[in-house]
Amino acid sequence: MVVLRLLFAAPFYVSILAYMINPAWMAWSMMSVPAWLRGLAALVGLGMLPIIYRVMRSIGQNISETLLTKAHHLLVTHGPYRWVRHPLYSVATVVFVSLSIVAANWFMLTMALLLIVVISRVVIPREEAQLILKFGDDYRAYQQRTGRLVPRLYRRRAVAHK
Repeated sequence: MVVLRLLFAAPFYVSILAYMINPAWMAWSMMSVPAWLRGLAALVGLGMLPIIYRVMRSIGQNISETLLTKAHHLLVTHGPYRWVRHPLYSVATVVFVSLSIVAANWFMLTMALLLIVVISRVVIPREEAQLILKFGDDYRAYQQRTGRLVPRLYRRRAVAHK
């Protein structure tokens, strides 16, 4: 996981920092984006702030810096978690893509999209495996009724085990 963070997250965060300090440092990866789209992306990104606040209030002390659960970890299924199992990743995705469009920077956008793929394909499956170990059938039932990153439009029917 540390290697993945260094390969994907670090370049993305360094590019954001470089852009914030001096946008000219990232001029090599600028792309043409209409002003109206950059403005819309800024509004969408800013619109995520209250949602981030709501997610953080909902998860409270249950947030973990690693994939491992804590001894006192509780299964959070209220607030944004009633619709999506990983709302922080969902909101971060929107913020990262919005920020990349505002910056009109193809490198930042590429890194944001790669980060999303890594989170979806590597981080979330490992995190959910830990949550199943901790919460068992309660977490499996939660998985059945909620979407991973976006709200589920339909509910899966429980399959009877023989």
